Amino acid sequence: MTPFVKWAGGKGQLVERIKELMPEHYNRYYEPFIGGGALLLAVQPKDGCINDINESLINAYRVIRDDPEGLISAIGALSQVACTRMVYTAYREAYNQLVGEGNYNTNTAALFIFLNKHCFNGLYRVNSRGEFNVPWNNKETGASISPGNIRELSKFLKDIEIRCGDFEEAVKDAKAGDFVFFDSPYAPLKRDTFESYTKNKFSEQEHRRLASLFRELTERGCFCVATNHDTELVRELYQRYDIQTVAVRRSINSDAEKRTGTEVIIRNF
Repeated sequence: MTPFVKWAGGKGQLVERIKELMPEHYNRYYEPFIGGGALLLAVQPKDGCINDINESLINAYRVIRDDPEGLISAIGALSQVACTRMVYTAYREAYNQLVGEGNYNTNTAALFIFLNKHCFNGLYRVNSRGEFNVPWNNKETGASISPGNIRELSKFLKDIEIRCGDFEEAVKDAKAGDFVFFDSPYAPLKRDTFESYTKNKFSEQEHRRLASLFRELTERGCFCVATNHDTELVRELYQRYDIQTVAVRRSINSDAEKRTGTEVIIRNF
């Protein structure tokens, strides 16, 4: 199984390193910022709980779990015509209308996944009104999904609890011996440039709240791992824990010269 969307900060290239740092044995798996779910799919826990504040993303996970054939059919219908700029724009408008109405269903999920595969760099970004506004990637062809992968994901997700909300609420029932992986929106490389890919800004205050939760879960006896940019703020917030530095490629950045950098993997055990 592989992620069905490309997501900013996806952990595909760090999965094996993170797996090496995970505890050998743990109880329930929690991931409060699921994104594309690369680690989840690599580990494939028998008992897990995933969460994200992005309703469209969580809707897509739920539709994959509950209506895989309907989703495959809907994306197939969207893919019957070449994805020109005009077609892409029409689909984006249809998607934004559904989201604006709070209508999260199979068609919404199909449009969400299609747009992710045909937008610039697979980026998910919304404007101040919450409307998806990423431009077309200038490619008229390209597969949006692998039906076989969607079906396998559907089977796997049957045993995973899917939540949509704040990251603190997502782990409120985590207990000693459970494993929690935090792949939050990253702290900016420059402290005065906080920004977000969604309308829900992840500010410095949010990073401090996350670090506080990390400490609380540590006191509960949970195994915790977090990833982030290697910045002064992050090292300040997690100075009491084990911090490992890793080199990464950043494919989201439009400037090719800035597509390499340093990140950290933080753990409390």
